[in-house]
Amino acid sequence: MRIGSYQLKNRIILAPMAGITDQPFRRLCAHYGAALTFSEMMSTNPQVWHTEKSKLRLAHHQDAGINAVQIAGADPDEMAQAAQVNVEYGADIIDINMGCPAKKVNRKMAGSALLQYPDLVRRILEAVVNAVNVPVTLKIRTGWDRNNRNCTEIAKIAEQAGIQALTVHGRTRECLFEGEAEYEHIRAVKKQVSIPIIANGDIISPQKALDVLNYTGADAVMIGRGALGRPWLFQSTVSLVETGSTIPEPSLAEKCGVILQHIRDLHQFYGEEKGYRIARKHVAWYLQGIQPNSGFRQTFNAITDAKTQLIALEEFFNLI
Repeated sequence: MRIGSYQLKNRIILAPMAGITDQPFRRLCAHYGAALTFSEMMSTNPQVWHTEKSKLRLAHHQDAGINAVQIAGADPDEMAQAAQVNVEYGADIIDINMGCPAKKVNRKMAGSALLQYPDLVRRILEAVVNAVNVPVTLKIRTGWDRNNRNCTEIAKIAEQAGIQALTVHGRTRECLFEGEAEYEHIRAVKKQVSIPIIANGDIISPQKALDVLNYTGADAVMIGRGALGRPWLFQSTVSLVETGSTIPEPSLAEKCGVILQHIRDLHQFYGEEKGYRIARKHVAWYLQGIQPNSGFRQTFNAITDAKTQLIALEEFFNLI
């Protein structure tokens, strides 16, 4: 699959997720085979571009591969300017968020709220595409609600505007993350446009990824929540999709080593004071796949020191 001038090494992609797809997590998923990883969503509000939080979100490492940055906003001129600023900071691909269902984003008429206004969608896409010399991609949902599924209309607008690839999350904004993903609508979009289509929603196993690719005809799949606490999911999914062969999950010893290194990386990336707090949610996700009923999560969450976190993790792993 190609996005502009970039040839992806496979068809398995990490979704942009606020508060999750920071530099350490993107590097880890890329290590396990993700062909493309996206940054956390960046606001197009100029007042926040140079804050410490934004700088951390934009931080990229060559180990994560292609630097794809997602932006969100509702004003065409601001979106274009934000795209230019991010390209100056090193973005290789600009992704436009029109899929986020969060109320605080939708209240600003950004994210999936934009799907209600196809003319504004067109103006935003054209402004961003014309503002930068890197590929621009778009992420959407199937529509605003069950009575207004307009993903095929938006896909045609995107193609005409010069969007290089389109990700469709198979739910409306109204659905949030509930119910089953609507792959039939992704399939319909694929039939209507010639740009690459990336299927997103409920990709939680290698077999599900393969089934979705076969059913929708999509060019790639995007894994989001399925990778939480399971970055090695990319390795097994790539193997099945690209070669038809299945491979076992990493051993418990390898998983424990990966988790410890991930937590070290979080401490180093954010600084110990902030890093130990962010580490808590990742450890909770990891534990769900290792010892879901363990009381260690409560013990770990009570720790307020980075070094003590690592010691506690090592001791816990030595006992399982």
